[in-house]
Amino acid sequence: MARLPYVDPEKASPAVRESLEALPPLGIFRMLAHADGAFRPWARWGTALLADLELDPLLRELAILRVARLTPHAEYEWVQHAPIARAVGASEEQVAALERDDPDAGCFSSEQRAVLRFTTEVLRDARASDQTFAAVAAFLSPREVVELLMVVGQYMMLARVMATTELELDDPADLASLRGAAESS
Repeated sequence: MARLPYVDPEKASPAVRESLEALPPLGIFRMLAHADGAFRPWARWGTALLADLELDPLLRELAILRVARLTPHAEYEWVQHAPIARAVGASEEQVAALERDDPDAGCFSSEQRAVLRFTTEVLRDARASDQTFAAVAAFLSPREVVELLMVVGQYMMLARVMATTELELDDPADLASLRGAAESS
């Protein structure tokens, strides 16, 4: 059982209710809806990270899965994003490698390994080393590097909300509903 009650859309403010109705019925949304004034801007932010980046969606999802695997109690994030990763091109071998904490597996390209190393260092040390930063900057534009940092930061925050509130696992969101929510934002 979650440590906080989930927001009941029927009892939410009109603005939050409208946002919740446009999103898949996931516990993470109903938990974050407690932040009434920040919820709608956060939902737009999350949608932008999933729909409006120059960063390759596969690199984004590999980074999210890396955050989920390295963050204790972030199973929710893994359950939701493993299917999204597969949908944007991650192989079963790549998902399995990340699940077993093997970001250096041969199934990853050198660029993917660099992104995974970058994600690991940012998560653990708050910054990427000069060598890792240079490896990522060699193939990502400055925009994509900043977008990657934004993705890592967003999913670090979400993992901490999930862990601290002891969010109950939901079945993975239907990808069509996620796309629809992104288009309606």
